[in-house]
This record gives sequence, structure tokens and C-alpha cells, in this order.
Amino acid sequence: MIVEKTKPIIENKPNIHKVLLMGYNGANNTGSEARLLTIIEDVRKVLGEDIEITIPTMFSDNLRRYIKEGPKLKIAEYPPVYFLTLRRLVREHDLILLTEGSCYMDTWSFYLLWAFLWVSWCGFKNSIPVVAYAVDSGSLSALNRMLVQKVASKTDLIITRTQASADRLKAGKISAPIAVTADCAFDFHTDPDDNDLLKRIWPKAASGTIGIAAVDFYLWPVVFRLWGRRKNCYRWPFYYSDSRERRVARETMAENYARFADRTIEKHGRPITFICMEELDESFARLIQSSMRHKDETRIFSSREYNASQITAILRSLDLLITSRYHAGVLSLDAAVPQVAMGHDQRLRDLYRDLGIYDQYFLEHSSPQLFQLLDERVESLLQNPACQQIILRKNSQIQQMRSKYNIDLLAEFITQTAWIRTKAKRNPQPKEVIS
Repeated sequence: MIVEKTKPIIENKPNIHKVLLMGYNGANNTGSEARLLTIIEDVRKVLGEDIEITIPTMFSDNLRRYIKEGPKLKIAEYPPVYFLTLRRLVREHDLILLTEGSCYMDTWSFYLLWAFLWVSWCGFKNSIPVVAYAVDSGSLSALNRMLVQKVASKTDLIITRTQASADRLKAGKISAPIAVTADCAFDFHTDPDDNDLLKRIWPKAASGTIGIAAVDFYLWPVVFRLWGRRKNCYRWPFYYSDSRERRVARETMAENYARFADRTIEKHGRPITFICMEELDESFARLIQSSMRHKDETRIFSSREYNASQITAILRSLDLLITSRYHAGVLSLDAAVPQVAMGHDQRLRDLYRDLGIYDQYFLEHSSPQLFQLLDERVESLLQNPACQQIILRKNSQIQQMRSKYNIDLLAEFITQTAWIRTKAKRNPQPKEVIS
């Protein structure tokens, strides 16, 4: 992404020279990539091109696929036991932004949640302002609920991407200032050269294709183990969840997906595009594909090979999307791609409620009639896509407008905050919730 050099919003900036962007960086995750690129652009718009930005990651090689390092943009790798390294990084910076959307939840892993909380706590103890930038909240264990209540309340500003997320934080007795906008990725722009990428790569898709952004629900959460199957290792000593019951459930889900895809191809004559929004989705997509009769009518596009602009262009080329990935829904919205969600976490539920399509088009992944309901929704949308597209176009504009408030809130916060790198008391101003 090329960022034009423009006059910064804050010309006479306070004592701020270095910004740390703490998120789920380098995991070959399309949503995180789109968010990170947009946030880098936001920071530079607010503070200018000469601001120094550091991006912590456990996967530096992956991150360098789409982040070009330079004097003003650095990548810092941290180990699985991250406490000392992250504390040092916090101390070296003047502003901390929490950039991971799934910030205040342990659906995926307590390990990542604790990293975000640790960075927040280190910022507080060192009087370095911390802003959670367009993030989400979700399910938490009793222990993590207590930790979030204690640490998140010390955060200088929390910007959530949905009102429901803000309401959950308030219900959890989070006392930090909270504002509501929308996800940064609504403001993500693709490279114009990628606009017809799907048709160029796969000419068969020119007649229309259906996309499936599937998630292996049975890998989560990531858990601490001293040993385990190599293929399940996230990064030692952390492994994806695994058991015989989970493996059986995964295979059953893949077989049901395969039967659904075969039926759809036979009935509607449209090929199927499997879109892997994160690299780890690829093995599940291949498991589905291997169980199909019409596998030659399918293609797999993985974030391991394609960057966020390319995956977004593919999403926006679809006739219909079936997604279990939050950012597949977000990034396809600009083209009003009709969609159905098969969800298991709060983020997609909240998104579909905001889009006004929750009641009819959100399906719980645990429903015993899941694929019967999916058949019905897909049939309805293929016959009359306009019924949903009208709603999507209207709410896409609303979400894009709300997303632009992120940069305004960041500029306002920096302007109003007493920037002193000492243990003196800071004085951030409370923010009104944008509704």
C-alpha cells in the first residue's frame, strides 16, 4: 500500500516520537494485515511521516511479506515468554496502540490476551499512554474477567468497534474512557491492479463464484502444553486444542461442508472458492476439498500466498459469501456481496446485528440443522441477492463513516493528553460514546 505524504493533523505534536503497535501481527491473517496497514496510515496522518513506528511480532518473516522496514518503521520479534521483551519495548516508546481487534476476549487464547494486558499494564506503570484502537470484547473466564477489569480500567482510552462491545466492557466494570466507532478495516483500500484478480487467476470464475471462508472451530483455544502433535503447535509451548472428540467433529464438519459444496455446484453450476483468511484455515479447506466429488470445480486462495489487498479483491468478486471469519464479512462489504455467517464467537454476531442481517443470515455453528438452514439461505440469496444487497450498501456507508472517527479520536486524544514520560499523573479527557 502506498501512503501519500500529507500534512499531519497535529503539526506541533507533544513529546511523542515513537509509537508501538501491539497486535496479532505476522500470523498471515488477512484481517490483522488490513487493520495494521490502515492503522500505520492513520498514525502517520496524525503525527506525520517522521514518526517512528515499531511493530512487535513472534513471526517476523511473515510480517516482512507486507511490511517494508525502514528508518521510521521497525519490526521487533519477541519470544513466547514475552514479559521482559515487551516491557522493554513499552519503555522505549511514547505511545502504545493495541491494534488487535480481538483484544479483550480469550476465545482464541489466554496467551494473546495476557500479552495485550501486560503491555497495557507496563504502559500504565511507566506513565506511557495506551489506546485500544477499534477493538472488541467477548467471552472471558472468571480469572481473565478479573484481569481485564483491573488492567483495562488503567487504559487511557478504549475505542471499540461496536456498541455491543462497549456495553460488555461497561458491564464488566471497566472504568476507562470508552468511545465507539467501527473496525479500521472498513477504511482499507485495495490496490487497483488487484480488482479483477480472481478472474485473471481462475478464468472459470468469470461466470460467477461462491466463496467459503471456513474456520476449524475445533482448534481453539490455544492452550499451554509441554508437548503435543507437531502439526498442532502454534509456537512452543502453545498448541491448538486437540482430542479425539474434536478430530471427529472436525471431520464431520468438513464432510458436511463438502456435501454442501457439491450440491451447490450441481444445482447452480457455479464454482466454489475457498478463502483462507488466515494461514491455519488452509488445512481445513483442503480437508473439505478432498472430500468433494467436484473438487476440480474449486480453488483455494490462502493468506499464506496472497496479501490483504488481493484477498479483499477476491472477496469483492464473489456472487455470494459463506463466512465464519469476521473480516471476510467486513472486507467484502464495500461490494455488497450477499453473505451468510456460520459463527461461533461474538464478533460476527455483533457485526451482523450492526448490518441488520443477524436474525435471518447468522447461523450458529452448533445448530443441528446447520447445513439445512445454510442451503435455504443460499438458495434465497442466489435467487434474489438484491433483497440483502440494499441493506448491505446502506450499512456499509454507515460503517465506513464510523470507521473514519478512529483517526479523529486518536488526534483528539494526543492533543488533550499530558505527554510526560514520568510517573506523574496523566490527565486524559473522557470521551463521549459515538452512537
